[in-house]
Amino acid sequence: MADYSHRKTAMRLLVRDGNGSPVKNTRFTIEQTGHRFLFGCGAFDSIPYANGGEEDPFLCRREALWLDVYNYGTLPFYWGRYEPEEGKTAYEETMKTARFLTGKHVRLKGHPLCWHTVCADWLMKYDNRTILEKQLERIRREVSAFRGVIDMWDVINEVVIMPEFDKYDNAVTRLCREYGRVPLVKEVFAAARAANPEAVLLINDFNLSERYAQLIDSCLEAGVPIGAIGLQTHQHQGYMGVEKLEEILHRYEGFGLPLHFTENTLVSGHLMPPEIVDLNDYQIPEWPTTPEGEERQAREMEEMYRLLFAHPLVEAVTGWDFADGAWLGAPSGVIRKDNSTKPSYEMLRRLIREEWHTCETVQTDENGFVLAEGFKGSYVLRGQNTSAAFDLTGEKTEETVNLRAM
Repeated sequence: MADYSHRKTAMRLLVRDGNGSPVKNTRFTIEQTGHRFLFGCGAFDSIPYANGGEEDPFLCRREALWLDVYNYGTLPFYWGRYEPEEGKTAYEETMKTARFLTGKHVRLKGHPLCWHTVCADWLMKYDNRTILEKQLERIRREVSAFRGVIDMWDVINEVVIMPEFDKYDNAVTRLCREYGRVPLVKEVFAAARAANPEAVLLINDFNLSERYAQLIDSCLEAGVPIGAIGLQTHQHQGYMGVEKLEEILHRYEGFGLPLHFTENTLVSGHLMPPEIVDLNDYQIPEWPTTPEGEERQAREMEEMYRLLFAHPLVEAVTGWDFADGAWLGAPSGVIRKDNSTKPSYEMLRRLIREEWHTCETVQTDENGFVLAEGFKGSYVLRGQNTSAAFDLTGEKTEETVNLRAM
């Protein structure tokens, strides 16, 4: 049986009333209102909702389903789409979406700041030195503008393949070939760190072999301030299974850094043929979900989430994506295209909202103290017409809470 004890903590609360007096021998309910662990998903569908779609029943339903499960969202900053023409960005709609989600207590990550794919085509008219200057300025601009709203970033994406990428010419591959992987990573991380010294900065990749581990090791040796390691698991060709997941965890846990499973797909239809090397090469007119595939997806996803939630270095798991058909037309969502929920959605909701959720009745002692125990996160202590908020983080052993009228 999986051990989740490291996800829990305890703290003694001194409960006081509005006059500052201890509330003695009184029953209260302690209920978790948010998880410290980041249960994430791509939040791309929130953009149309937050930018004029609040009255659209379809978008409202989809947003409500998303918010009922996840506390962590990834917003798109693909340079070629965020700034399709130099100087004309998607700042307004992205910031509006970000503020909406943070208002719902969702933590956000921007993805990505530097990537050779979906790069801005207009960069190609410049020489490499100018491209680098513009890349660093783009990072400083975005990280500074969203500071305090988005404080987590995939700084650079898929560096292992970056200088070898030959599908088409692009500005970032040019940079990586000229300057090298580690020097480029060092430059972009330095720009992000200067723009927001408090931000969590990730390196992210789908190549989870020793090559990625060696790259991370070289970057850390060079002083790159990697805050978390991003690990993609796009499993369109079938579930990798416990043994492979444990191998990945073992490979990267040695760095002692937080592990974020940043992009995770498990399909609920037929599997992509095994001979496909680049997943983007598999383009078919329709990729339907099936009842059998949905049951398989839920089983595999539950096993994967349980394994990752049990590992002490894993801080975040992000589904890619929320609804079927979002990337490559794959049935990799936890809801169908029509917004109906799949078994995987119901499974995740049950884990997050029920099994990995704390709600219990407690009673203060003759001095007004009570022991609060549960999964790390945010909480509310509720009495009769009164309540008080507090956090269980493991960083304190005692705290005073003051009741307020509900």
